[in-house]
Formats: sequence, C-alpha cells, structure tokens
Amino acid sequence: MAEEDNPKEVTVAAVAAETSDEFVQDAVPEKIDANDAEQTESNGQLEVASGDVDNGKTAAELLEEDIPWIERFKQVFWTYLPLGFVAFGGPQAHVAILRDHLVVQRNWLDEDQFTELFAIGQGLPGPTSTQLVVSTALARAGPIGGLTAFFLWNLPGLIVLTVCGVLIATFVDENNPPWYLIGLPPAAISLVFKAFYGFGKKLDKLGIILCLISSLVAIMINGSRPKIDPLWSQYIYPSMLACGGIVSYLDSIRGTDVKIFGKIRRVPGKPYGTYKSASKGWDAESDLTMRRIGIPIWVGALIWIAWAVILAVTVSVVGRMRRNGETPNQYLEIFEVMYRIGSLIFGGGQVVLPMLQTEVVPMWMKKDAFLQGLGLAQSMPGPLFNFSSYLGAVYKGVPGALVAYLGLFGPGVMLIFGMVPFWARLRHVKWFKSTLNGVNATAIGLVGAACVILWEGAVTTFADAMVFTLALCLAVVYGIGAPWVVLTGGVFGAILHKDALGLGQNEWCSLGQDL
Repeated sequence: MAEEDNPKEVTVAAVAAETSDEFVQDAVPEKIDANDAEQTESNGQLEVASGDVDNGKTAAELLEEDIPWIERFKQVFWTYLPLGFVAFGGPQAHVAILRDHLVVQRNWLDEDQFTELFAIGQGLPGPTSTQLVVSTALARAGPIGGLTAFFLWNLPGLIVLTVCGVLIATFVDENNPPWYLIGLPPAAISLVFKAFYGFGKKLDKLGIILCLISSLVAIMINGSRPKIDPLWSQYIYPSMLACGGIVSYLDSIRGTDVKIFGKIRRVPGKPYGTYKSASKGWDAESDLTMRRIGIPIWVGALIWIAWAVILAVTVSVVGRMRRNGETPNQYLEIFEVMYRIGSLIFGGGQVVLPMLQTEVVPMWMKKDAFLQGLGLAQSMPGPLFNFSSYLGAVYKGVPGALVAYLGLFGPGVMLIFGMVPFWARLRHVKWFKSTLNGVNATAIGLVGAACVILWEGAVTTFADAMVFTLALCLAVVYGIGAPWVVLTGGVFGAILHKDALGLGQNEWCSLGQDL
C-alpha cells in the first residue's frame, strides 16, 4: 500500500489541505548575509556573528536559542490548553489544527520537522494525534513539556467521559435506556462507516486483500458460536498485524536484488503494492529542536524496555491466573486489557473498537452501554482513546476510569518518548516503511469489522436505521463535524422514541437480539 494510502500515513500537507482552506505558507527566514560581519538589533540585545552564518543558522534560530526553558514551557502550556477543547473532527482535523498553531502561526517547527514527528506517530501503536502532540511539545520544552501537553490535550474528554460513565452505571437502566440516549449508538456507528470508507478507498491491490482478510477474521472472532475465548483472541489480532507487515515487506522486494545466503539474487515478479522511500529528515545531531527533546539514545532504549517488561508481566500474570481458574484483581484486569490493546493498535481510535468490544462486552457491561458511551466519545474533542475512561468508569467508577485511561494511552506515550531519539536512524530504512504499509492495511480491515460488529447491536429498529441513515448522510455528503452528527442523531432518535412520536419502533432485524 502506498505511503499516503493508509490511515496513519497521510502527508501533513494533504491532511491540512483537506481539513482547512485557511492555511498559509510559512515564511522561510532569510539567511544572514555572509558578508555582514555583525548585525545588531535596535535594542542591542542580539548580535549575530559571521561565525554563526558559516554554520547556516538563521536569525530566527539564534533568537530561539536564547529563550529559557521556563518560557518555552509556559508557551507549551498556554498553547495546548485551549486545543483540548476545540479538537473535534478526528485525527485528520487534529493534525491540521496542530500544524496551523505550531508551524504556521508560531513557527516552532518548520514543515519538514513537523512531518518527521508526524511520521514517528504513524509508525507506532497508539493514537497518532496524541503522539504528535507529545512529540511536538517534546521538541519545544523537553519531556516535562511533552507530558504536560499530553494531559492538557486529553483533559476535557477524560473528565466528561468519566462523569458520564459513572452516571450511566449508577442511574441508567441498560435494558431500558432513556429517550435522550436512544439515538446516540446509530449516529456514532455512522462515523465508523465514514472512517472505513475514507481509509478503504485509498488502498492499493495488496492493501485491499490484507484488509479483507483481517475483516473476515475479526468478524469470525466476534460471531463464532461459542465465541472464541478472549484469551486467544488477544493473540489473533497482533498476529494478523504482524502477518500483514511481513507480507507487505516480502511484496516490496519483488523485482529487486537482495542478498540471500551471502549471494545477490533477484526476487522474481513485480510488487502488487505501491511503495515509496522514506522521507528525508533533518540532522538529529546539530538541529536545535532535536537537542531540546533532551532524551539520549540509551534513555530511549530503557523506555522501550520498560514498555516491553510491563506488557510481558501483566499479560503473563493475568493469563496464568485465568488458566488456573483464579479471578484477577479487577484493577489489574482493567490495566492489562487496556495496556495490551494500546500496545497493539495501529491505525488510531476506530481500529481499537472491535478489540475493546471483544474484551469488555459482556464481561464489564452490556452492549447498549458500550454503544451509548461510544456515541458520547465521538462527540467529544480529543482522541477517541478517551473512550477508555468511560469504559473504566462504568466498570469500576472513577478509579477504574483512571486505570483504563493510563493503560490505553500509556504504551503510545512511552513508545513516542522512546522512539524520538532513534528516528534519525530509522527514517531512511526501507524495510521499516514498507512493513508499515501492510500493518496499516490490516488495521483498516479491523475498522471494517467494527462496522459489522457494532451495526448488529446499534441498529435494531426502523427508527435506529433512520437515525443511522441521516447521520451517515450528514457526515459523508455534507461533511458535518462529528459532535454535530452525534447531537443531531440523538435529537432525531429522541423524537422517534416510543415515549414521543413512537415512529419506527418495529424491529429492523432480529439478528442482533441474540448476540
């Protein structure tokens, strides 16, 4: 699959152009004239020597070097604080918002640097927009700035979804949801269909094959009688992603010369997929932005080791307890499920839905509660991964929400912290880029499976089908934003409710009733 043809491999320029027509080109700072021995600002505070000119530094770069860390941290805080309240529209809109604020308006990063940091998130498990937030703040104010931006970006959605999860678990009868929630599930499902359509229409031939296979397998896992044990399904999903990456890599070397057992051999055939070489980046050793990140290679390696150790320990402990017939501690269970899923998901929030549903329904909650929370999460600003706080709150209140939130976000944040120091070495590795094509195509298939799996529980009456149709039309045809789509669906569903007009209450199909 082409680099631009998967959910996490769209170019920044394309995303920005698609989301907003108001972006303007960054003004490129002029290089200082090499003939000028010294330039002094009118206030006498900035002197630019010809020695700096020889190093290729711009006036803007010299000014940037003089900004103390505390000032840069304040800039990060006040820049990211409001973004968490306005980041509607999904990952593509998030990228455009960040580019507008950081590249166009504030010139913290140039276009190449922003693209490189975006590419890091594309190649890692976790929510891409959140990883971009963390890495850009890292580039401005180091690790503390990165963590601060992470919490500011997610805070509004975290608070609202936690409160909703607690209230729904306490006051809402899952078997008879109130009128004001009845339209949320079908409206939310329409956005999943839109996401799959947007992802799938850009796949190449190999990507379509991988997408189809992963969709069929995911549907089989959720629809088998009896259902496949989640203990085994947790290994099927990552295995599919790994196989997709291997197939994509093997396809990328078709028609090329490779070294096999010490001899150069030509691999027969032509690739089915479309592949591009890694993008060029900036010099990590001398660039001011990379120095500000402040994470040495060995620290990055330790972070990755810590991520792997936590994953191995939690999965092995919980798995052994289940095999022995023991009941794990509920908070440990929440963390293990979320951390494992967060370590495996490529492709963003929509891809995580079938995995989450397999794990939490019906063990933690009924499907109606799951879908109601999904509708709320779709209407909130920030990443869809905030849905984890709702799931944890329904299961175990506020403590459960915090554990689930840290569990699902933790791997992506740890990996982005650990990956930044290594990216300068990996961004030119061809096999790494081609492998990601297959991983992301397989992940798109999971979004397609989510459409089928969630549909049979969300659309059970003709009224639900009417809400779904209206919401899908608003989202796809008219490009209405996600919060307004969900809100409109909720209002329309309430009007059709049996306690209001009572229209369309006959069963749409009985398929979802027995699942």
